[in-house]
Amino acid sequence: MGVDKKSQNANDGKMQFEAALDWAGFGPYSYVLTTLAGFINIAYTCVSSATTIIIPASACELETTTSQQGYIASGPRFGIIVGAVIGGYLGDKFGRRRVLLFALISSAVLNGIASISVNWVMLLIVQSLASFCSAGHYSLSITILSESVPMCKRNLLVLLVNSIFLMAQGIMAVIAIPIIPLPFSFYLPGLGIYWNSWRTLLLVYSTPSLLAALLLLFIQESPKYVFAKGHEEESIDIIKTIHRWNNWKPAEDFQINGLTLDAQQLHGPTPSKNQIVPLFKAPLLKYTVIITTLFLFQQVAAFTVWMPTIVNQFMQIVETGVGTDRSLCSIISDSVEVPVDPDVAPCALNVSSLLLVLSVGALQALLNTLLSLVVNRVGYRNMAIYFTVVCGMSGIVVNLISNAYASVVFFMIFMAGVLVMGMYVALTVALFPTHLRALAVALTPTGGSIGMLASVPILNRLLEINCNAGFYIFSGIFLSSAFLAAFLPDDRYLLKTKRKM
Repeated sequence: MGVDKKSQNANDGKMQFEAALDWAGFGPYSYVLTTLAGFINIAYTCVSSATTIIIPASACELETTTSQQGYIASGPRFGIIVGAVIGGYLGDKFGRRRVLLFALISSAVLNGIASISVNWVMLLIVQSLASFCSAGHYSLSITILSESVPMCKRNLLVLLVNSIFLMAQGIMAVIAIPIIPLPFSFYLPGLGIYWNSWRTLLLVYSTPSLLAALLLLFIQESPKYVFAKGHEEESIDIIKTIHRWNNWKPAEDFQINGLTLDAQQLHGPTPSKNQIVPLFKAPLLKYTVIITTLFLFQQVAAFTVWMPTIVNQFMQIVETGVGTDRSLCSIISDSVEVPVDPDVAPCALNVSSLLLVLSVGALQALLNTLLSLVVNRVGYRNMAIYFTVVCGMSGIVVNLISNAYASVVFFMIFMAGVLVMGMYVALTVALFPTHLRALAVALTPTGGSIGMLASVPILNRLLEINCNAGFYIFSGIFLSSAFLAAFLPDDRYLLKTKRKM
């Protein structure tokens, strides 16, 4: 079976890179790589979000106060903000696969060391370092996937991996449910600590990273990255391997004289300055600013800290039938007015809250999967615009309905706004060239991460003093991102243009 001559350059007989990747096909290799990308994101969540479960479970042994628990929770966030940019830069400099392999192993080791923390300071430092190492998992896994599969499947696969990412916290909760309640406790005299369930759970959370690293050994480097670095023959060999895996045919059936790529993307090794500066110069500066701002405006996730309280209050209304004519803010006001002793540290994990995390993640993943069925026709930019309008308006309507059931329904629609993060990542992949892509995918979400550091305490304060204002402000900011996204090009036509190149 030969190569379609229409896909080859008439002058030198070389084949366009995207055409070669399309010819390599979609099959077992693509399935394995997609599964691995999803598994890497589960590993990332198990490391970066481990403290959300470990904090209450370890409070008694480590004798942490409320403020100390806040430090433990925020430490990994700082690690993610710094590590994401560095991980993306290293991925563009040394290769997606190599950096991913190092990041997976180092984050697993550090997460394992955190399980023997002798005090809360050690837990804070080691978990922050583990999160720093794992911060590039998401961007690099999405990038290597998008650069190794046919263009016609790219959008779908990015959304599917994002669905797994949305489910990751739920999966983490499922892992915790049978382990945390275990009553065993063994004293380790050398460290002066007790080995118990929360330490075991932290160690278990390292296993997905190690398994992902093992699977990564069987995966090829991104052929587009290799070719963009000037290694044409190596890139052809990788594409031949992908073709052999996908079609179960010998490499001899896939013969091409060479590859061609957009001149903007084809280059040899570049200095660090040339990797970073182009993101902040025309024509890419516009995309960097807009997408980073879109992530900054997506602060719906700040409301997730109130989800268990809101659901508990709502379930009381359902069971008693009293107060169904109240708005959601009235329900929240009751919850924040409950007196809490700041000196009392929780020493048990609420299993119902873990089940709630699983349910919410499952619903968001299902919705994200359904969106993946239509995104190729609609486009990521247009889908993001529609979604922010619907979800942003729902957040405003929450204040206008004096019915508990309807108000919670609109609140859940508003919470679905977190799904736009996957759309923004896909837009970044489509808009930035290969040699800058991993850094761009890592850099732009930092706007959202930095925003979260400020939005959580601000929202908490607003929900206490003026709940309605909190919904109006955060929903309004989110709604305005639809207008901002309209300044990005329609990615559907961008893909068509690339096909013709």
